Amino acid sequence: MGSLYSEHLTWLHRVPAAIKLLFFAVLGTVQFLLQGRTALIISALACGLMFASLGRATLPARKLLVSVLLAALLIMAFHTYLQQAWVGIASALRLSSAALLGIALTLSTRTRDLLDVFERLLLPLQGLGIRTERLSLQLAMMLRFTEHFFVAWKRLDDAHRIRTGKAGGLRLLAPLTIKMLMSTRKAADTLEIRLGE
Repeated sequence: MGSLYSEHLTWLHRVPAAIKLLFFAVLGTVQFLLQGRTALIISALACGLMFASLGRATLPARKLLVSVLLAALLIMAFHTYLQQAWVGIASALRLSSAALLGIALTLSTRTRDLLDVFERLLLPLQGLGIRTERLSLQLAMMLRFTEHFFVAWKRLDDAHRIRTGKAGGLRLLAPLTIKMLMSTRKAADTLEIRLGE
């Protein structure tokens, strides 16, 4: 599977995964708790500046950024139509900020490092008889397939653009779905073989 992780090292790559995860989780939560317009705008700008500071490392996620921007614009348009302009702006700012934080974490942190953090966090649950290795595996699969979805989408769009000179858009939905189903089936077969050993 592909990965959105950027090999172009930035200052954020040097921050331990646990600290990044904690900081981004707190900042993302604060974004949804803020009610004041000024505070929300400043917080969103801070997220945007932090993301921009990663420079060339953000290039693998440019198509993902475009989709986030389109979603934010659609939300704003919908709420403006309902005569709730500020609700739309606030929702768009929160969505964009949360997406930027998540993408920055993905670009600057290896999946293995994130899983190590999750495994340490889940360790106390073993005392309750919970098989934390299964939870860790589920988290690993979720992270990998989320990344794989966007990487596969980008590759299909690039191939379509080379053939036709145009973006794939909704035409890519069917081949992307087939590709993802094939990938999940392959991963399931591999897991079944390994767990059965």
